[in-house]
Amino acid sequence: MSSLTYNDFLMLDGIPPQTFEDRLGNRSALEWVIDQYQVSTDKRSGITNDPNRPEDPEYIVRLLGQVITLSLETVKVVKGLPALGTGGTGGREVVHG
Repeated sequence: MSSLTYNDFLMLDGIPPQTFEDRLGNRSALEWVIDQYQVSTDKRSGITNDPNRPEDPEYIVRLLGQVITLSLETVKVVKGLPALGTGGTGGREVVHG
């Protein structure tokens, strides 16, 4: 299990490792959300982008929970899909009857 430090007073613990198997390019979905949902200030304009919502202080934590759940379900579905046929047997035994 993994943990994620959200800020100085909140740490999310018990994140299943399978969460990181759901990839969006070279990052897991969770890593992508973490990267995108950070407070940042544009150096040129000085405009601050703050994804936190004062009217909903639990928004980001809830979003992370939803991404974790979706990632786990996605991994489960993908692992349940049959192997793609590539013209060969893919290492499987072929029985002719």
